[in-house]
Amino acid sequence: MAVYQFVTVDVFTDRRFGGNPLAVFPDARGLTTEQMQALAMEFNLSETTFVLPPENPQHHANVRIFTPRAELPFAGHPNVGTGYVLAKRDANPPEHYVFEELAGLVRVHVLPNGARISAPRALSIDIGIPSDVIAACAGLKQEEIASNAHEPLVASVGTPFVIAEVASVAALSRASPDIGAFRAAAERFPEVATRFSLLLYARRDGEATRLAARMFAPLGGILEDPATGSANAALAALLTSLAPGENADLSYEIVQGVEMGRPSQIIASARKTAEGPVLATVEGNCVPVLKGSVEL
Repeated sequence: MAVYQFVTVDVFTDRRFGGNPLAVFPDARGLTTEQMQALAMEFNLSETTFVLPPENPQHHANVRIFTPRAELPFAGHPNVGTGYVLAKRDANPPEHYVFEELAGLVRVHVLPNGARISAPRALSIDIGIPSDVIAACAGLKQEEIASNAHEPLVASVGTPFVIAEVASVAALSRASPDIGAFRAAAERFPEVATRFSLLLYARRDGEATRLAARMFAPLGGILEDPATGSANAALAALLTSLAPGENADLSYEIVQGVEMGRPSQIIASARKTAEGPVLATVEGNCVPVLKGSVEL
């Protein structure tokens, strides 16, 4: 039987048992796709990552990301956490890693206690979603779904999310996912390729760049996520795209996971110019928690 080492880290936090937990297999050579999926289901965390040799020797690794139910093309906290884990294992870590993923190349800049990642794709905006559908999924009143800045819509910088603003932090805290409503929404909008993963956000104290967020993806096996880097990177890119003027470089302080007892601190930034697409980064700290091995 082969033995595979793993570690877990809490991502987007500076204290243990906060943030979003992640399992990382730093050397997954020999594991099949089916075994990776089974291990992700066994850990039952939002995501588990498996590090493989890169296809292009100029890159550092091929990283595969699995939820308990499916493989993802890109995700935020798995890249932040995996970059942190590899840097701690490396006697002389590089300034940045380049990971090959299904969504494209992900650049991971190593920080003293975490990492900053660049989303693999520029902002793309897809279909709008009626506010009554959002309200039903979130267990809120329709008037609590705000539309002054933008209507609820699908946006992506590598993985698509349904993004909607909520009128207040108090309303955001009351949100509770209705799985039946999520199933109905997924049937009504089959083109939303995320099993209708929903990011809700509200402005803290009315400030444009201080936000609170919650992310529900019950159809993907994640009733609620403590910290969702890819979704918040898409949110930062979306809000920056809507900022006045042709050029903007904005950073957003985002709190997530409070209602779950796993408070997370996420810094998501985005830049737009008149000449190019809107690009996003997301960063945060990490804390090591567990390490062990699996025999297969």
